[in-house]
Amino acid sequence: MHRFLRLVCFVCAFWFVCALWGQQNAALPGTRPLPAEGDLSHEMVEAIDGFLERETARLLTVRQRHWSRDFSSAGAYTASVQPNRDRFRRYVGAVDTRPPVRALEFVASTASPADIAETDEYNVYAVRWPALDGVWGEGLLLQPKGKAVARVVAIPEGDHTPEMLVGLAKGIAPEAQFARRLAERGVEVIVPALIDRASKWSGNPAVMHTDKPHREWVYLQAYQMGRHIVGYEVQKVLAAIDWFASRPGALRTGVAGYGEGGLIAFYAAALDTRVDAVLVSGYFESRQRVWQEPIYRNVWGLLDEFGDAEIAGLIAPRALVVEHAPVPSVHHGGKFAAPGVWRTPAVDSVRGEFERARAMFPRDGPVRFRGRLIEGARGQPTGPGSAEALAVLLDFLEVPRPPLRGSPPAPADRRQNFDPGERQKRQVEQLVEHVQKLLRLAEYKRRDRWNADQAVSVAQWEALAARNREYFWNEVVGRMPDPSLPPNPRTRKIRDRAKWVGYEVVLDVWPGVFAWGYLLLPKDLQPGERRPVVICQHGLEGLPESVITEDPDHRDFRVYRAFAARLAERGFIVYAPHNPYRGDFRKLQRKANPLKKSLFSFIAGQHQQTLEWLAGLPFVDPARIGFYGLSYGGRTAVYVPPLLNRYALSISSGNFADWMKKRASVDDRHSGLYGNQVDLYDFDLGETYNHAEMAWMMAPRPFMVERGHRDDVALEEWGDYEYSKVRRLYGLLGIPERTAIEHFNGAHEINGIGTFEFLHRHLGWRKPQ
Repeated sequence: MHRFLRLVCFVCAFWFVCALWGQQNAALPGTRPLPAEGDLSHEMVEAIDGFLERETARLLTVRQRHWSRDFSSAGAYTASVQPNRDRFRRYVGAVDTRPPVRALEFVASTASPADIAETDEYNVYAVRWPALDGVWGEGLLLQPKGKAVARVVAIPEGDHTPEMLVGLAKGIAPEAQFARRLAERGVEVIVPALIDRASKWSGNPAVMHTDKPHREWVYLQAYQMGRHIVGYEVQKVLAAIDWFASRPGALRTGVAGYGEGGLIAFYAAALDTRVDAVLVSGYFESRQRVWQEPIYRNVWGLLDEFGDAEIAGLIAPRALVVEHAPVPSVHHGGKFAAPGVWRTPAVDSVRGEFERARAMFPRDGPVRFRGRLIEGARGQPTGPGSAEALAVLLDFLEVPRPPLRGSPPAPADRRQNFDPGERQKRQVEQLVEHVQKLLRLAEYKRRDRWNADQAVSVAQWEALAARNREYFWNEVVGRMPDPSLPPNPRTRKIRDRAKWVGYEVVLDVWPGVFAWGYLLLPKDLQPGERRPVVICQHGLEGLPESVITEDPDHRDFRVYRAFAARLAERGFIVYAPHNPYRGDFRKLQRKANPLKKSLFSFIAGQHQQTLEWLAGLPFVDPARIGFYGLSYGGRTAVYVPPLLNRYALSISSGNFADWMKKRASVDDRHSGLYGNQVDLYDFDLGETYNHAEMAWMMAPRPFMVERGHRDDVALEEWGDYEYSKVRRLYGLLGIPERTAIEHFNGAHEINGIGTFEFLHRHLGWRKPQ
């Protein structure tokens, strides 16, 4: 019986292999025919885009899964949403410990006094206060001459100065100067300066200047390090509240902001329960299209758990005033700057989100939604800082509202030739230096996280790597559910060479999302034989064809050297997948990040499905599937194979480096800050996983690096230093032969000498002579 079964299996396998060499355009046996039409690269990007649009809409209806609100009492409610508040704090990067603020410091010189203005009701001082190590909040203090009735941090729009909001400088209509209007009511007010949207200091004079707005310039560096321009400015506001809290007298505390300042006020109130009431002017609305806004509004995981309504829920049962105000028209984009648009939202968007927040709370009981929406006649915008909005805020702060006598004049600035640009420069440079210090210290944070020198055995290391793999996938890359559809393979024959035959392959992954690639099968496959597979991955703007073309005049041949075809000639089964970093793909990263996803969330899932399908083919050895990628494919080599245990080895070519310096350093032209590839930034990667730590997740599986001496993607020294940590780990584990690095006298290209030998040795295949 066993002999009969073996005979049947042999005959079936022999028939299957013989059938491979059928007619041109024929399908691979066991698959459906694939029509030879359409631009599959474009269709893949659009399919993922459609998935993200649907997922954005779906998450709006299922965010409740993250919440467990207890409305039995105010204290119980606050405790029940604390886990959400903690996650929100992490997502906006407001995670550093603030120093105590015992006093505000006057900002003065012999030419510029700190006591800069005075009216009958209050004095105005130029002040600063410590917010973080080396970072200071800076702006104005408006101190009533009588007893203060409340305390408020009043935050201007991003391109407005504190002086404008107080009436010391032109730029804001008198009725919208809400900082001084509050001071005229007896409120003690701090007005911080925000990072603006100019680009004067977005760069390094020793390297180059960029056209990135200051907010984007800081955001990109900070995002990589688990911080955010929003979080930094929230910390400055909360440090001001720290000073308020240290003052004598139990006065109620509020925050009020307009535009970008409205965002900061809103988030600060959500994070600090000491804020009794907040006025958000010109910001609150549905955030379902946040990906279209300026990139410095991009917050990892935001829409997975929080819309503006949910953030309002972190403020409740404290008071929220929302003012539908006109906002500045902002359009970003340029050689370096990321595209982004911000316009005044439709009133329906503001009303809808406000009502969604209200609907989360019971109408009666100890915990209710205390909010007011202020809008103009017939739904038109009003304000900013309208008399009605300020009156409601003061009511919530329990401030009596005696009528003012007339319209008090604005104060006059005593400073001569004051230049707010100097303050802006200090503010930008302090945040840049804070990030750069985090960058310098991040290696030690990662070292403490892993404690790799304590590696004793391969088994112990595998357990440690498994824990880190889960965190990396879930919290940094962003994990998609496992592929939800059967692969349903569709194929067609596209090449017939002397030693191999090629098939185009399309596989289903999730509804509407597919994987696509080229499968190359050696013609000398024997019936019943199972061979190793090498996944050959193209780089940025590449195609499966890029790694196969043998045309010496083709641009891709000069880079990839037809390495997939060469490996097929050596007898490897080869699969060349398409990764969707081509065309208009950067919108995918923008849409994915607020959903706690990234481009590699999809790429990892596509590779999962591809590997499972390949492993089920009768001529594939599922235990011997290796990965080899160049450039963005070399980046894939450290992002995807460490996550997927089906990969037996990984080779990173033309990419492996100190990825933190590559993404966040201001000191070298190789840094991504001096480019426009915003898709390369991953939230909180810096203190968790550099390329070495990603490679560690491969261990004990083999891992190799290939790079040319003239490869300009990153400095060779960066890669060598980072790789030294990999070599050390493999040595400590007693498996030094499982890792290697090869340098060659070339540029950003495949060399294919040491790497080919590495594949032969560790995949256990050499073509019989």
